[in-house]
Amino acid sequence: MSIVDDHEMKRLEELAGLRLTPAEREELRVELERVLYRFRSLQECDNQGIPPTTREARPVESCRNDTVEPSLPQEEVLRRAPQVRDGYFAVPPLQREPRERNW
Repeated sequence: MSIVDDHEMKRLEELAGLRLTPAEREELRVELERVLYRFRSLQECDNQGIPPTTREARPVESCRNDTVEPSLPQEEVLRRAPQVRDGYFAVPPLQREPRERNW
């Protein structure tokens, strides 16, 4: 029995913005199932009495002071952009409905 069914694979493909061939989709499914089986085996481990571990974040020390320096003109930078809208870079949204393809 497969952990990741066809419906889930199609949904993952849409969310990732991929267009996979059936062979690529099956190869990815096998890899995903291997990862999920590994996580399942971790759930079976007895971790009673083992304290959770955390690493405290240390403040990052800067090697130099920030200094204001001249930058490229906006027009020059935007000339190099693949798409521009209203004087800014045009990029696809980070999250969208699976069927929505407009940016």
